[in-house]
Amino acid sequence: KVEETIDFSFIYDLVEDSYSSDNGRPSLDPVLLVKIPLIQCFYGIRSMRQTIKDIEVNTAYRWFLGLSLDDKVPHFTTYGKNYSRRFENKEVLAHIFSHVLHHVLEAGLIDPSEIF
Repeated sequence: KVEETIDFSFIYDLVEDSYSSDNGRPSLDPVLLVKIPLIQCFYGIRSMRQTIKDIEVNTAYRWFLGLSLDDKVPHFTTYGKNYSRRFENKEVLAHIFSHVLHHVLEAGLIDPSEIF
């Protein structure tokens, strides 16, 4: 239902300045960086290490993230470093999550009492 409710492509425009196509190692998809904490929120997983372990074996999580069964799941430290670097600008991160939160609340996908 989340995929039907939110078009996550808006994230690419917001973070394009923090990505370089010809410099450094390949980076993680910014949509993946946002969707992983959503899995934590939706399913009450408290640690990133556990979230990554769960993603490795849960096909529903992989589907939500756009990962095939053959795709490698990023190590939790790789995820953390990418997340910190890509979202140094906390205003961008706040904008992304308020946009997502607005849509999931509007669609009734989460209970507001669980958040506020």
